[in-house]
Amino acid sequence: MPFQRQRDDGQAFPIYITVVAGLLFLAFAYLAVGQAAVNRSGAQTAADAAALAAAQDVRDQLAGQWVKDVADPTKWQDIFDGDADIADPCGRAEQLAAQNDAHLDHCYPLAHRKYKAEVTTNKSVGDSVVPTTENIKSTASATAEIQPLCTFKPLGGDAEDDKLPELDCDGKVWELEPNDPAGLPKPEDLFDVHLAD
Repeated sequence: MPFQRQRDDGQAFPIYITVVAGLLFLAFAYLAVGQAAVNRSGAQTAADAAALAAAQDVRDQLAGQWVKDVADPTKWQDIFDGDADIADPCGRAEQLAAQNDAHLDHCYPLAHRKYKAEVTTNKSVGDSVVPTTENIKSTASATAEIQPLCTFKPLGGDAEDDKLPELDCDGKVWELEPNDPAGLPKPEDLFDVHLAD
């Protein structure tokens, strides 16, 4: 009888080794999945930052155009609608992608006042038990939107020539003095920039 028990113990050892090897493989596979998730998250962060940077650049350009034309309220609505001459905002998007360890693949306007950025991470997922991951890089895209915050009522024909309409920006009313640039709304007062759903 004791001889039989020793023989059974010897047969269990290979099974034990197989189970341990299987668990180790699973652990490394989960690690690879985790590496991929971190890499993907980094790509999405870079895409979000790039899209927001492009939209903020456009916001600043629109606000600058509004300040330039503040004495001519007939031009305000076009500016708030985004209908103005805008220089390419993608240089700033490229900078933000690079700061987040990625490179900008594409940057372009979508619908009215929306900008999309597509990026690829500079680093790959890395070596793992999953074949070919050492060459795979994550990609992501994001869209940012510029939303005007201000409304105004055009003055009637009998208004004073140097009088400007009151500008209501998200509940704050501005009485504008074109000769006092420091007292004019800032870009963030005129427009909100956020990631689009």
